[in-house]
Amino acid sequence: MNRFDWGDLRFFLTVARTGRLTAAARQLRVDHATVSRKITALEVGLKTKLFERYPQGYRLTDAGERLMIAAETIESTAIEAESAISGTDSALSGTVRVGAPDGFGTYFLARRLGPLLARHPLLTVQLVPLPRVFSLAKREADLVIAIDPPDTGRLHVQKLTEYTLGLYASSDYLDRFGAIEHISELRSHRIVTYVEDLMFSSSLDYLGEMDVPDALRFECASVIGQMEAVLAGIGIGILHDYAAKSHPDLREILSHKVKRTYWIVAHDDVRTVARVNYVREFIINAVAADKFLY
Repeated sequence: MNRFDWGDLRFFLTVARTGRLTAAARQLRVDHATVSRKITALEVGLKTKLFERYPQGYRLTDAGERLMIAAETIESTAIEAESAISGTDSALSGTVRVGAPDGFGTYFLARRLGPLLARHPLLTVQLVPLPRVFSLAKREADLVIAIDPPDTGRLHVQKLTEYTLGLYASSDYLDRFGAIEHISELRSHRIVTYVEDLMFSSSLDYLGEMDVPDALRFECASVIGQMEAVLAGIGIGILHDYAAKSHPDLREILSHKVKRTYWIVAHDDVRTVARVNYVREFIINAVAADKFLY
């Protein structure tokens, strides 16, 4: 029977989350030699390699990934037990990576994370913009906000909210070029839009759905860049209503709308991890409490 010290799991978890011995040592307030010795003891006790060592840092092996799931479950159980006994929230620590479309991440989520981080100062939230395909199974992200719900894998998928997009121009632009009363008039304007071959989802193809005619274009792969271009008066863009409403200089034109849905996705293996579940619930509640999205 393989034996190891369960207390060494906190060293393992910290190295797995930080990716470096020195960073783990700082968090644990020990020297890096102690961290290295604890990791080696775990690998010897389990008779398997838990990390690949690279100049850039430590990366989990397949065996390390499996231990990570078990260790975080143990950690979550300990936190829940402490909270139940003490009657207070135990401080969460570690990192939760959230992959999100840049519109949702920038114009909604980032500005609402303050209370969560104030309550748990040892918690780190990494907000990583899509487009990038994250593998939840490989732990490249803990949570993903998706516009297309995945239908394969051991994933928990929950509808987060519907949202709408409309046609917008800056006040200055409309003062210069006049009011627009019909979609066909857009033919003589520059359209601020996406780069078609860089779209990570067909759900982002709004122009055809809105019957926007062919016209001059400024193409930008970033929602933030599109917003800035419309604000600068470069042209007319299809923008998220919840983002556009925060800019008084933007004026909606016509009444054409596109409706889409955000989904929140987590791998089944991490749904019981306390910090991941806490952030997931925080996002769900923040959306439910704020009618800004729809």
